[in-house]
Amino acid sequence: MPELITPNTALHQAWLDCRDDWGRDVIQHGSGLRQDEDVDTLAGFTVFVDRMKRMSDESIPVAEGLVHATYWWIADRGEIVGSISLRHRLNDFLLHAGGHIGYGVRPSARKRGLASWALGEVLGHARARGLDRALVTCDDTNIASARTIERNGGVLEDIRHTELGYTRRYWIDLTAA
Repeated sequence: MPELITPNTALHQAWLDCRDDWGRDVIQHGSGLRQDEDVDTLAGFTVFVDRMKRMSDESIPVAEGLVHATYWWIADRGEIVGSISLRHRLNDFLLHAGGHIGYGVRPSARKRGLASWALGEVLGHARARGLDRALVTCDDTNIASARTIERNGGVLEDIRHTELGYTRRYWIDLTAA
């Protein structure tokens, strides 16, 4: 049974295994990982995990251009299989291109319904935060992600050229039962 796990340093090796499945230089949507972060050492990984925890605490200011966000790791069958994040609000960039929710599932765990399950779980968290609707986006060529969003009630607003390339923008109504 899949579950969402709050990032923690005890899962350092499991997280590295997930990262390595992607590839060290591949952007992992929803992970919060910055390309310049050293996560191979426990000390560097601890800084990464602590930063993600601080991002969810709205009593702690975030850097200019960022918004508060909550991060989870997607776990299944005893392994970390991906990441998902919920941005608490939208700034101009997120409204245009990034959306409220970002997610990714490692290549070896795809086609098992994990992204769809995780998105559904996080939509519940968005609803609990008081959001009436959530913007979820994906690359225009990512058909699997588009289907995941649509399975969770996403209604395509448009496809536009953004800083991320051609981006599909979906809104999901959170007021429906």
